[in-house]
Amino acid sequence: MSYAAAAAKGPKQSAEEKRAPAPPEVEHSESASTASLIDVDTDSVHTVPSDFSSQPIQTETQMDRLEHEAVAAEARAKEAASKASKKFSEEEKNAKAKAKKAAGRIEANSDNPVFIGNAVAIVALSAGLGFGAYRKYAANELTWKVVGAWTGVVGLFAAGDYYLSQYLFKNKYPPKK
Repeated sequence: MSYAAAAAKGPKQSAEEKRAPAPPEVEHSESASTASLIDVDTDSVHTVPSDFSSQPIQTETQMDRLEHEAVAAEARAKEAASKASKKFSEEEKNAKAKAKKAAGRIEANSDNPVFIGNAVAIVALSAGLGFGAYRKYAANELTWKVVGAWTGVVGLFAAGDYYLSQYLFKNKYPPKK
């Protein structure tokens, strides 16, 4: 049952109940003092220029807030720059250490046949693929299907080379650290 249906079953309102209550009235008193009213001739009343509403900063509070935000943004920028420089220097040190370690590993294993075989295979495969791709391009036969097929061949070669290298490193030619 709805509210309207329930209200319809009850007793009817009288004419007085149907009327809205009278609005509250302000008491008029002649004893109120006018001494506390502001005098418009004093310095406390300020005038503003006619373009006040179009000014970007209209109050001192807005100006203080914008100055505070600018100081905070500058502090965040300095902190971010400091962190970035620290992170960059750490990454640079890590990269140099890795490069030095890799160079030392290559130098130490320069006589290992697995390292030499991998280097020769990479150079030969890169040169062969580059030359073949250029020939297909020059003959206007280089399509995405050809590129995809050769990408698959390179992936199979890489997987085979990885497993063969791991087998040879473990069993016949262990790398020097």
